[in-house]
Amino acid sequence: MPPRIPRQQAEEPAVGPRPDNDAKLSAALAAVVSGARRRAVRDGDRQIDTAHLLHSLLEYDSEVRAVFDDGAENARLLGYLVQRSIGYGLRWQGSVEDSGAVPVVAEGAGFSPLAAGAMEDAAVRAARRGEDAALGVDLLAAILADPQARAVEVLTRAGVDPHEVLARIEDRLARPEWSGQ
Repeated sequence: MPPRIPRQQAEEPAVGPRPDNDAKLSAALAAVVSGARRRAVRDGDRQIDTAHLLHSLLEYDSEVRAVFDDGAENARLLGYLVQRSIGYGLRWQGSVEDSGAVPVVAEGAGFSPLAAGAMEDAAVRAARRGEDAALGVDLLAAILADPQARAVEVLTRAGVDPHEVLARIEDRLARPEWSGQ
């Protein structure tokens, strides 16, 4: 009798450059990217999108979780993200997350155009603060900057205002006592 649960691949498929090994990412953010990659493979998605990144940020980064008002917001977001593979997220399968701002690379593997842009923007945000490596809050802020991001849709559907979350991040990073480490 065949198993009810399909076997997972022993190793991750090659998906182009591995930015989780990039020196511009903090160790914590590299773990987030690695988790997002595993989630994309498990979900059968060709690329890591901003919703994969949001899901991993909420799971792996306590600073990102602290940006949200309370445990209820985190629980709603995680509950909504878990439904991705069994419900609303199925309409995203086979499509590329793109805002139309940059040309889509049809054969591109790894990150969706929006997710790749958010990764680059996170590094820029960190550099502006004088940091060598991007943090989870940098990536979350970069993701929230594009209203076409799937992660923004997730927040909105879960009843969380992305603009308010972005303001909380900016407020948090502006505090002199916040080290981000």
